[in-house]
Amino acid sequence: MNNPDRIPVIVGVGQINDRREEDRAAGLDSLALMEAALRRAEADAGGAWLSALDTLSTVDQISFPDLTGIAPALADRLGASPAVAETTEMPHGDSPIRLLNRAANRIAAGEATICAIVGAEGLRTAAARAAAEGKRPGDILRGSPKRKVNPYRRAFGLVAPTDMYPLYENACRHAWGQDLAAGQAETGRLWEGLSRTAAETAGAWIRDPATAEEITTPSPANRPVAHPYLKLMVANASVNQGAGFLVTSLAEARRRGIPEARLVHVGAGAAAQEPYEILDRPGFTASPSMETVLARTLDFNGMTAADLALVELYSCFPVVPKLARRSLGWPEDRPVSTFGGLTFGGAPVANYMSHAVVAMTRALRGTADRGLLYANGGIVTTNHAIVISGAPLDTALPRDPDVQAEADAKRAPAPALDEDHEGPVTVESWTVLYDRQARPARGIVVARTPAGARTLAAVPAEDAALIATLTDGALDPVGLAGRITAADGTRRFTR
Repeated sequence: MNNPDRIPVIVGVGQINDRREEDRAAGLDSLALMEAALRRAEADAGGAWLSALDTLSTVDQISFPDLTGIAPALADRLGASPAVAETTEMPHGDSPIRLLNRAANRIAAGEATICAIVGAEGLRTAAARAAAEGKRPGDILRGSPKRKVNPYRRAFGLVAPTDMYPLYENACRHAWGQDLAAGQAETGRLWEGLSRTAAETAGAWIRDPATAEEITTPSPANRPVAHPYLKLMVANASVNQGAGFLVTSLAEARRRGIPEARLVHVGAGAAAQEPYEILDRPGFTASPSMETVLARTLDFNGMTAADLALVELYSCFPVVPKLARRSLGWPEDRPVSTFGGLTFGGAPVANYMSHAVVAMTRALRGTADRGLLYANGGIVTTNHAIVISGAPLDTALPRDPDVQAEADAKRAPAPALDEDHEGPVTVESWTVLYDRQARPARGIVVARTPAGARTLAAVPAEDAALIATLTDGALDPVGLAGRITAADGTRRFTR
């Protein structure tokens, strides 16, 4: 890595928030947000970069389904004719880090000199336009045609990340020996830290800090969403945000006169994933792919967590940074984000990590500090991490990031799925979903049969006593004995 033509560096970063209030329907769409973000990145890098792009990589968006061929359309707007104009296949949250890793490897292999990565979502604009046309905006996050949904769990309401991450949260809390109060207290501390970071970070969507008590206390502005998560604990996708960055070779940056203090060096990354279907996983208390990705990213760059000054631990829902910081050995009292997390920084679906790259790049410039960016997509499904640094790294690139085989070797076999079981079961995990009036809509139990198979059952909202048992914290429902009965097409869990 002593050839400046093969050393990847980030030279420009840019982001945009379209906050207009008076006429939201006139807001920018995803393509326009991407263009604005990259033009800001170009200006940040001193100008005259975009027309010379070798590679333009865009993160898939869902706000405007009719926007297709975004990468070529964006290239036209930018006056660029890159040899590679690509868009990720699915809107997964690890996409920006995967694309950054790909760009760094292309530069290190001599396959590219100037690469741009960008993404954006305009869900706020899309909802306003639908309303202006007399249409009900609907929940695109739950109803996106790009979301693959197992019909069996769809029947119980396990569709969106909001429905499924609580299964991990509740199972992990039990595995960590926490009661409900202790688990919520940890969430409150982490999320208060995120809100403080967002309050101090240009580009964050919500810049009013919130206390741990405000975050963990139900209120009209902080309604329950899916037990144990309240609104201030979950990703906030009702935003118009775009962010992008420019990666080039050290030689090209020097040729263009970029001061060394403004360069951020890109190291090696690692990637692996869990089985796509969460019901096909051995449990909900660990992620072998997350653990492997974090460990190997540090190994590939010849460092330990103690060498890191900054981290961005993906924070769509509290259980993700909780798992990641435990895997890293990252102290709870140290910040887990440079941008503010997906509640306060904002959650433009798959592009949050582009904003994290912007924030961490700005923080690392002019320092010798190192930072780790960890991204997650799906339901702890796709995992990707990479190291960036304010000073040169002694890292060998290009490097294949794939550590899937190692992650798979660590993963225990998954239990069989029994969709028709009736009779005794024990609770593996659970959640309770709420409507917008903060009323329980239904409980959902993931259970194990006496034979060890996994099965699902519902708890009707009218079973107030059992809903209370699942949510009041008086006992830990994991391991609770019960029974599944089937009648009128409904599979019901009872104690």
